[in-house]
Amino acid sequence: MIWIQLFMAFFIPSIVGYGGGPASIPLIQNEVVGSYGWYTVERFGEVLAIGNALPGPIATKMAGYIGYEQGGILGALSALFATVAPSLLAMVFLLGLLYKYRHSPRVKQMTLLIRPAICVMLAVLAYQFLASSWQHAGIIHTVLLSVIGYLCLERWKISPPYVIVGALLYGALIIA
Repeated sequence: MIWIQLFMAFFIPSIVGYGGGPASIPLIQNEVVGSYGWYTVERFGEVLAIGNALPGPIATKMAGYIGYEQGGILGALSALFATVAPSLLAMVFLLGLLYKYRHSPRVKQMTLLIRPAICVMLAVLAYQFLASSWQHAGIIHTVLLSVIGYLCLERWKISPPYVIVGALLYGALIIA
């Protein structure tokens, strides 16, 4: 039964998560935290941070990790397949159709309507992580990491993986 739940928990966000892995993260959080209660928001944030620190698509890394943790190897395979199945099906069956109607006003309108919804969902997810960090790590650590992260990324143009690893080391050595 857990394998079916894992499949559904990742299949639904993969279907409606228009925009790739980052756009489906709030949807995955809703399933993993809200619907099934496998994780808390804090635990989900930790898994997301680890997933961001590793190379590759975030949604598949999270599916593999959460699937393995909840249902072993078959759970990981179920969650991974659920994550890639919608894209695979879309590529196989719908690519020709989308290409044919790519200039259609209805298709363009649909795209314009979906983007703001995903933007709002990402903003809510960021706010939840900020509130969780504020509560658990404290105001000083949260502000310090935010300011240093911003400076590293925007002013000094340090590559994001290095900033993420630095934040993880700071959390492991100073906060924990």
